[in-house]
Amino acid sequence: MPELLQLLGFALLGIGAGVSFVIQQALNANLRVCLGSASWAAFISYLGGTLTMLIVLLAMREPWLSAGPVARSSWWLWTGGFFGAIYIVVAIALLPRLGAATVVALIVTGQMLASLAFDHFGLLGLSQHPVSLPRLAGALLLVAGVVLIRL
Repeated sequence: MPELLQLLGFALLGIGAGVSFVIQQALNANLRVCLGSASWAAFISYLGGTLTMLIVLLAMREPWLSAGPVARSSWWLWTGGFFGAIYIVVAIALLPRLGAATVVALIVTGQMLASLAFDHFGLLGLSQHPVSLPRLAGALLLVAGVVLIRL
């Protein structure tokens, strides 16, 4: 029973993150209209996120980064923000044109397809999980969901 409760708790956290995602996208899209720029809206969103993470780091009393671990990391590990910026600018630009449901469905579909490839090939250090028929069927159902949402 405790494992079931833990799974339920994790599922609720995931759902909450999904709700937060849609709220963020709607706020960013409205800010884009006010500012006349998807890029500035994304910058402000990331600035707010950066300040929030600084508060979290201070509240959790995380130690400051030291030179050793930073020097041992590969340069490409620091590019996550680049990919996040692509995602957020595209989402801000598409949301008013396609609607929240379609944009989220497209993003989730892209995430699922990329996740299948990353898992299958063990890309970027992930453990390998081969593509299977049920996993492919799930991805195809997501694509079908995008089509149905747009009808």
